Amino acid sequence: MSNAVGALDDVSFGADRAAVQAALASFCATHLDDLPPVAAEAIRYSLMGEGKRIRAILLLAAYRAAGGRGDASALAASVEVVHAYSLVHDDLPCMDDDDLRRGRPTVHRVFGVAAATAAGLAMVPLAARCSMEAAVRLELPDTVCGTILRELMRAAGGGGMIGGQLLDLEGETKALSLVELERIHRAKTGALVTASVRIGGIAALGATRVVDALDRYGAAVGLAFQIADDVLGVTATTDQLGKTAGRDLELQKSTYPALLGVEGAVARATALVDEACDALDREHLLTPALAALARFSVSRPS
Repeated sequence: MSNAVGALDDVSFGADRAAVQAALASFCATHLDDLPPVAAEAIRYSLMGEGKRIRAILLLAAYRAAGGRGDASALAASVEVVHAYSLVHDDLPCMDDDDLRRGRPTVHRVFGVAAATAAGLAMVPLAARCSMEAAVRLELPDTVCGTILRELMRAAGGGGMIGGQLLDLEGETKALSLVELERIHRAKTGALVTASVRIGGIAALGATRVVDALDRYGAAVGLAFQIADDVLGVTATTDQLGKTAGRDLELQKSTYPALLGVEGAVARATALVDEACDALDREHLLTPALAALARFSVSRPS
């Protein structure tokens, strides 16, 4: 995990990571007091662990590309709250039943299944609150604040991460087609990545064509990111990943390397990155930051 974080720092995203980390710390300091202590500690543990913060950094890069000039780090942090919730629930015994995440024990191994489940549930409305407060601080119109909230909750819901997770569980032990696999991961992984860049464009008050181009970029990068995850799952070690290597194989899940081979999966991910960059280039929105993030999504070591 530290290698991946270092790679992001190497392409000049260290300041953004630090700003998002500070926003998450502020979020924990101000919004967890009303929760049962064990749930609050579980949330703090899940949010403050080392992470790439790539979704948040994508939001910030999209915001700037679309003309945003304010400090959107708190808005970017709200995306990370949703992402962290998904990891907490993804690791539960009734889901993927994993013991390791980001190089340390998973939330339910530290705090218990009940506390981890409750913490994950609490994080969704907390993310909604975080996003609304951040949008208001950016002095965005009420209608735009509402649009941002809808984008975030749609990505987290039945048509996004939750629906994708359900399809993923139903697909275990089954031989899925490439079309079926991509349907799962465009929702489970891709929805929040896409929402991140869309929210960045919306927060910058970008025109419809700008947000549409960012949508195409995000959809392609999100799928490429998942393909890279599948490849790393069969080529990297547990120490490199910060989570249990080979877990998809144990759970008998269909993966891109299983369907396409490792080289074929890498080729598919690379083509998606090219597609993502082309979508922005056609609208003169491709910044060095967004290009670097797209390439990092498939070249990262964890």
